[in-house]
Amino acid sequence: MSGRVLITAGASGVGRAMAEAFDAAGAQVWVADVDHQALSDCPDHWRRCEVNVADEAEVAALFGEIEAEWGGVDTLCANAGIAGPTALVEDVALEDWRLCLAVNLEGAFLCAKYASPLMKRQGSGAVVITSSTAGQYGYPNRAPYAAAKWGMIGLAKTLAMELGPHGIRCNAICPGAVEGPRMEGVLHREAQAKGMTRDEVYAGYASGTSMGRFVEGRDIANMAVFLASDAARLVSGQVIAVDGHTVNPDPKV
Repeated sequence: MSGRVLITAGASGVGRAMAEAFDAAGAQVWVADVDHQALSDCPDHWRRCEVNVADEAEVAALFGEIEAEWGGVDTLCANAGIAGPTALVEDVALEDWRLCLAVNLEGAFLCAKYASPLMKRQGSGAVVITSSTAGQYGYPNRAPYAAAKWGMIGLAKTLAMELGPHGIRCNAICPGAVEGPRMEGVLHREAQAKGMTRDEVYAGYASGTSMGRFVEGRDIANMAVFLASDAARLVSGQVIAVDGHTVNPDPKV
């Protein structure tokens, strides 16, 4: 595929898998991330910049650069997010709640806010928001994360309605448990909170899916490339889980 693709949190994890998949498909890739080291490890032919998506001034500057250098953007992958605290709701600090919503939900909102005028001007575009199955079922001990991810689904559906008349599509991907360092941190924190071992928590997550396994970054990336492609030209306003089919969102070991 041809096209200009911006991926937030694209220097590592799921975002890096997305960047690699779009690159392999022939797209121009622009990666925005807060991790300077991870950005420096990206291929030289990717456009790279350090951006905090929760900071409106930084997001506005990013899209100013994109407009100046690319003239527009064809696909926005609003992928940036943080796990937030692992705790019962009464133990969650307001500061941690606000930070989780700022990065996950407000970050997606800000990127969509500044991408929309560019896409409207060209009369086409695709927005892919990385939500979570936590935004479909809830997530015990992760209230800020679940609330943010539910909000991102509402944002995606609203954007699809607002932007559809301008030839722009918007969909949300809901990953399940994704193999990688970020999920390892969640597993260890949840194990500590529940008085379990990491392996017991892992087994609980895996057993909560009909396919009995975690997903990989490439699984999410492949869906993002599809949703940005002409093959999905009439797919909009959808919430698509890539999770091995969740059958029990809160399995008990």
